[in-house]
Amino acid sequence: MTGPVPELADRAAACADRLREADSVLLASHIDADGLTSAAIASTALARAGIDFEAVFKKQLDAHEIATIAAADYDTVLFTDFGSGQLDDVVRHEERGDFTPVVADHHQPADADTEFHLNPLLFGIDGASELSGAGAAYVLARALGASSSGAGSPTAAHPPTAAHPPNADLAALAVVGAVGDMQAADGALSGANEAIVREGVEAGVLGEATDLALYGRQTRPLPKLLEYADVPIPGIANSQSGSVAFLSDLGLDLKEDGEWRTWASLDDEERRTVVSALVRRAVTRGVPAHRIDGLVGTSYTLLDEPTGTELRDASEFSTLLNATARYERADVGLAVCLGNRDGALDRARDLLRNHRRNLSEGLRWVQNEGVTREEHVQWFDAGTRIRETIVGIVAGMAVGTDGVDRDVPIVAFAEKSDEETKVSARGTHALVRRGLDLSRAMSEASASVGGKGGGHDVAAGATIPAGSERAFVECVDRVVGQQLE
Repeated sequence: MTGPVPELADRAAACADRLREADSVLLASHIDADGLTSAAIASTALARAGIDFEAVFKKQLDAHEIATIAAADYDTVLFTDFGSGQLDDVVRHEERGDFTPVVADHHQPADADTEFHLNPLLFGIDGASELSGAGAAYVLARALGASSSGAGSPTAAHPPTAAHPPNADLAALAVVGAVGDMQAADGALSGANEAIVREGVEAGVLGEATDLALYGRQTRPLPKLLEYADVPIPGIANSQSGSVAFLSDLGLDLKEDGEWRTWASLDDEERRTVVSALVRRAVTRGVPAHRIDGLVGTSYTLLDEPTGTELRDASEFSTLLNATARYERADVGLAVCLGNRDGALDRARDLLRNHRRNLSEGLRWVQNEGVTREEHVQWFDAGTRIRETIVGIVAGMAVGTDGVDRDVPIVAFAEKSDEETKVSARGTHALVRRGLDLSRAMSEASASVGGKGGGHDVAAGATIPAGSERAFVECVDRVVGQQLE
């Protein structure tokens, strides 16, 4: 059995065999949506395979955190959604006999390497757009399921068959991770991610459809769905009264018991009517054709989750997860991924409300303060005014708003501590096609000031000494200029 990504099959099988040989495993994972789904997939697969493990989460993986992991005294450590970029430090501990690392990651690898290293970039697959950390964890989970003898069966609702192999039910979480990692470029997942989507569809846990490409299809009342649309349709976007007036003129019964319905509650004919009217409005108001095309994309629906909840839609699910770990509650996000629909889900929703409030306040601050434009990048320094765990999200949200150029990479700073500054950088897939690689830009610029950075071509980050921001920006501007020339 080759699994969903044949190029990774042999390495995944070797990693799975090593995990099965371990007395116990320490699972260490990143804290964002991709990291949480990676951990949930790995946790489920380890449990099904009868492998004892403990899970820990790290906001970032550096020499100190790796030393902490080594001190936990596990003979095998499974790193998910990080580890590749820190292999120089990881391998030093491996050579000292502290632990055997198994790495399931998709970030740019360091120069060092280790035997059990599962990363799409090692096999010619783009880890920024074709396979996420959760996707790498899923490939490993499928290998663990294939090597299990009876143990490791999927849920009773989705038992393994020839068409639905062991652990294929975890494909839904892998898709949530990929969507949360912004891999749905141009409205749909591509590359190796598509194979995972197919397995999820075949296993009956995932629905894939062409749909309105707006965030909040499951939970937002229709006027809010349109008001906050990414596609700026004049008279509707950013206008509550305009959205209400537009919907009221459609001649549809869009309220139930006096409350506005959601997109998920509409039937197919009602949806077609709304989409047609949106397109007509966009055309008559002069919205560019490429932006109108952005109204429609691919939706990924978790079929086992209740309609009308955040958990039903991959995009909303990923946002819910981001709202947990970024506020030091990775345990809540993991519990939700693993099926806790009681206290953990309620707590996650509370954190999501707080997260949205903080994002809104952060975006408002950027809009009020503006950004500084260099020749090739634009940047802002939020200091303590935006939490360092969300400054990258705020930077991404700011792109395309008034005064923030969509065609220029954005760099954001936030205070991490008195001694360190967190850096987040965001670009677009169009810029990547022109040559942008923010991972290399962050790595080179951070090294020039005594820090450390990396990530993906379209989104990356760094930690640098406080006070070195100006020198850092100058280096990033020079590197990005060379990439885009």
